[in-house]
Amino acid sequence: MPATLTELNVYPVKSGGGTALRTAELLPTGLRYDREFMLVNAEGRSLTQRDSGAMALMRPSFDGEVLTVTAPGAAPLVHKAVTGDGEPRDVLVHWKECRGVDQGDEAAAWFADLLGRECRLVRFAGRRETSRGGGVVQYADGYPLLLISKESLDDLNGRLAEPLPMNRFRPSLVVEGLGAFGEDGARLLRIGGTLIEAIKPCTRCVITTTDQETGERGREPLRTLAAYRSGDGGLLFGQNCVPRTVGTLAVGDPVEIVESR
Repeated sequence: MPATLTELNVYPVKSGGGTALRTAELLPTGLRYDREFMLVNAEGRSLTQRDSGAMALMRPSFDGEVLTVTAPGAAPLVHKAVTGDGEPRDVLVHWKECRGVDQGDEAAAWFADLLGRECRLVRFAGRRETSRGGGVVQYADGYPLLLISKESLDDLNGRLAEPLPMNRFRPSLVVEGLGAFGEDGARLLRIGGTLIEAIKPCTRCVITTTDQETGERGREPLRTLAAYRSGDGGLLFGQNCVPRTVGTLAVGDPVEIVESR
């Protein structure tokens, strides 16, 4: 069966919930609006689900002008994004310095009430380069895209007592038809009219143990991945990728391995 693109997911606020799309514009930094916003603490360090599982309950959407965030028990935040005229801030993503534009006191107060801790919301500004592959990225951990094969999750779920949904792994792109861990053998993929290069396997952290519907943590999938997907400095699941061309992606687009490893 030919391989196809089955999911497109964008995460407008780093470590918030994802927005499933039917079509998306692929830019050098990944899908448009992905990780464009981030919460930081008083020292400017990024806040993620590693710090608070409750961040999984945030459901953000962004149209280029207005950021809307819903969460259980809270009135929705409807925030007109502040651009270059806002207060600039030095911020940290995994202790790497970058820049942001502060989004003001009202947005900060909404997130502080939700999470029970002081924080500020910033919008990406400036430029960040990937450590490998010559890519550029906004507030994502390290790479513009994360690609996972559906069959890879099927393989993992066959080893678990209770299956997990794909959202545990927070992919940008989900493909079907490559086979279990077929993404590991691909170096260059054509998806629709775009080219994407797989740079390195994604090492997985405690966020994968966080239920994206409840914010609660367990032990899986890390315990099971440790038994058969360990290497390259961690537990591996999915491929970090860099766009080599830009264009429009759509669910149902054909996926072709142009060059294998």
